[in-house]
Amino acid sequence: MNNTSVNNITVNNITAQELSALTDGVPHLIANLANTAALLFDKLEDVNWAGFYILQSDTLVLGPFCGKPACIEIPVGKGVCGAAVKQGRTIAVENVHEFAGHIACDSASNSEIVVPIRKDGKIWGVLDVDSPVTGRFSDKDIAGFEEYGRIIESFVKRG
Repeated sequence: MNNTSVNNITVNNITAQELSALTDGVPHLIANLANTAALLFDKLEDVNWAGFYILQSDTLVLGPFCGKPACIEIPVGKGVCGAAVKQGRTIAVENVHEFAGHIACDSASNSEIVVPIRKDGKIWGVLDVDSPVTGRFSDKDIAGFEEYGRIIESFVKRG
């Protein structure tokens, strides 16, 4: 295990320690992103998409994910992902159909959480999780996803 402090926050069936154990010591960024997306998609209840967008200049570009095919590029400031980057904070949307500028990659999605991922203090990309259930993401879920974000940041920093 690396030196990353892990709080044992559970979102559904996944503990932060489980995610950390999956990625600790693995020197392959794409493999860690892919396994993280797979773990979240497989274990979280009521989720229809889980994955990453990686920031390149002023555009988020699709990274490893699980779910239906997704939008390839999202401009910063557009949709929930772009808003999270522009605002520099986690955004959980109870009903995406009421979110101004929502980008509907999958019409079955009704709620969404996006967590910015930082490297060297700058936003590197985002973790994006969608659900077909309106109001799917609670305050406890937000805390858990932000803990996952810290674990993801630890392996993004390693490269």
